[in-house]
Amino acid sequence: MLLLIKNADVYAPEKSGRCDLLLGGGKILLMEPDIRIPGRYCEVIEARDLLAAPGFIDGHVHIMGGGGEGGFATRTPGLSLTDAILGGVTTVVGCLGTDGFTRTMAGLLAKAKGLDEEGISTFVYSGSYGLPLRTLMPSLEEDLLFIDKVIGAGEVALSDHRSSQPTFEAFAQLVGMARRGGLLSGKAGIVNVHLGDGPRGLDFLRRVLAETELAPSQMWPTHINRNPSLFEEGIAYAKAGGFVDFTTSTLASYLDGGEITCSVALRRMLEAGVDPGQVTFTSDGQGSLPDWDPAGRLQDISVGRVTSLFPAVRKAVLEEGIALETALRVITANPARILKLKAKGRLAPGMDADLVLLEPGKLEIRTVIAKGRLLMKGGKPLAKGMFE
Repeated sequence: MLLLIKNADVYAPEKSGRCDLLLGGGKILLMEPDIRIPGRYCEVIEARDLLAAPGFIDGHVHIMGGGGEGGFATRTPGLSLTDAILGGVTTVVGCLGTDGFTRTMAGLLAKAKGLDEEGISTFVYSGSYGLPLRTLMPSLEEDLLFIDKVIGAGEVALSDHRSSQPTFEAFAQLVGMARRGGLLSGKAGIVNVHLGDGPRGLDFLRRVLAETELAPSQMWPTHINRNPSLFEEGIAYAKAGGFVDFTTSTLASYLDGGEITCSVALRRMLEAGVDPGQVTFTSDGQGSLPDWDPAGRLQDISVGRVTSLFPAVRKAVLEEGIALETALRVITANPARILKLKAKGRLAPGMDADLVLLEPGKLEIRTVIAKGRLLMKGGKPLAKGMFE
């Protein structure tokens, strides 16, 4: 069955005017004004009063859960399909975090395949916080070559008391392996880098660029908005050609401690002259949000949510005055380009039929379509995960 979206104000993510979109076989077949298809051949959604944007890409989600920093009872739950739908998230990249032991690559891959069967697109990183990586096959290169869903490595922790405290040489070798595996497989081969509050900040990443032949495109540091010092480092790193990622899930204690909200961080990056194509948002969904005291003792723990992703973009537009087409890029075209997801992140014929219809003004999510299938209509989810 074809799906025809009529009269939408299209942000592809650049503003593209009013168009119809014809979807079929999981792809966008046509995007042009006044497409006419007999009603018996398609379902029609009238979108005259709505904006159409690409489905949102969340490039850092603990899809099978994370946490565990306070013992077994603090292991966080996995991602539900409903949360993805409510957040307008049609593509996720799953990762392991602190716990790469009770959470395994086999389990991560199985969870990704399950979410894929339920209706959204999924990819994964190989490994977790620690080095050497615990991969599914004997090496990272082989994971990239022979496991379709593996697109990179991570999240590898640096500048954090929970990291494995790798040497610079070990980290540089990992980036080199990711580069080699990416070249051989035609994938991004990117290393997703967790950055903590430690004073070393982005030092290892800068050294990779200064002391090796590797390019900044092989590394994607996240949590750059976690404190003012790291954020300022991030501005310089992005202006030198690196990518920077801001985390949308947060706690009041984080903000009180100096974390910069994603909407403000994006505005300040743009004001500093950073190319908007270098910036992304991710949610850290289902990851733990631990609250540590100055001695490193766990005081409390919460859970990140993918539903925090788009509200951060909305605030960037409504409160920080950033153009919608610019703000949308950080969860659509930018991550698609960085991760080499060639059929994602844009609205155009031949691209995957992942769309979100937004209410103008308040920018509320009204309709979600993933792989050409209606998952939400009129603000109400139409699908649930197997055990929801």
